[in-house]
Amino acid sequence: MRYVIIGAGAVGGVIGGRLAGSGHEVVLVARGAHFEALREHGLRLRVPEGELTHRLPVVDGPAALGELRPDDVLVLAVKTQDSVAALQTWGPAPVAGGGTAAERLPVFCAQNGVEGRRLALRLFRRVYGVCVWLPSTYVEPGVVSAAGSPLTGILHLGRHPHGTDETARLVAADLEKSHFEAPVVADVARWEYAKLLSNLGNALEAVTGPVSDEDALALFRRVRAEGAAVLDAAGIAYASTEEQQAVRGDKVTLVPLDGAPRGGGSSWQSLTRGTGTIEADYLNGEIALLGRLHGVPTPLNELLQHLADTFARERRAAGSMPVAELMRRADEAVVNMR
Repeated sequence: MRYVIIGAGAVGGVIGGRLAGSGHEVVLVARGAHFEALREHGLRLRVPEGELTHRLPVVDGPAALGELRPDDVLVLAVKTQDSVAALQTWGPAPVAGGGTAAERLPVFCAQNGVEGRRLALRLFRRVYGVCVWLPSTYVEPGVVSAAGSPLTGILHLGRHPHGTDETARLVAADLEKSHFEAPVVADVARWEYAKLLSNLGNALEAVTGPVSDEDALALFRRVRAEGAAVLDAAGIAYASTEEQQAVRGDKVTLVPLDGAPRGGGSSWQSLTRGTGTIEADYLNGEIALLGRLHGVPTPLNELLQHLADTFARERRAAGSMPVAELMRRADEAVVNMR
């Protein structure tokens, strides 16, 4: 199989680099300065064993590859807000022997949140969910890092909306030879919704900085509890914190990396890079959507969604709002929702 990594940033670049390092054929898809750096200097992957350079084919779209191969596996690793454009670009791509990528090829959605899979299923017949537990960082154009040890990450795989098949098992086997643990599960959505609850803190971190002091942790607990109440009201199952910890244990422990400081999660990185967009609409916004559908108030998640979107749109500095100010706004939002 050949892996086509659509969005070779932090998550996609690490997955692609690790697969290439274990001998698998990989194509990276990128754009802008990252595309140029990958093409000129290769993918530089900083991991606990050092900096690894992988000289891999790099394209900015399917036309550069000609016809796709029947054994291609598409890995969608763009942010959810960029999914529609990517899917519409790659779905119609012709595959050798007839048909299109959307008709014939599997697409694995290695993304935060749960919406990317639904977007993919509108166009692609074979969609797979990936619950991404992979601490990684886009360091600079051409350079990504992953500080996890002894494993780089844990990636639960399964068909969307449910089930397993031989393709999922083959991909899992390749990942497990590439510094990942990759359980194949029939209920991958249950793991993705559990991860969604954790990711509700991404906007909090992006707006106020590391969620480490007691005030920030207490606010995150309130935000997560609001999310859990919504999922419960919607009848959506999710893996418990205890179940997640039992699977993860100490398998992905962060270690210091030279030249690759671990600043923050994906939303924090989006603000730091000044991309102008952020994925809060598909994290905290997912909870707000479900809350409206099922009659559950979600003032805290709505507030974080609004603030994260504002910070991204106005390119404000990550972590620049004091926790005390956010707590004041949170209490005000709760009162106003009553």
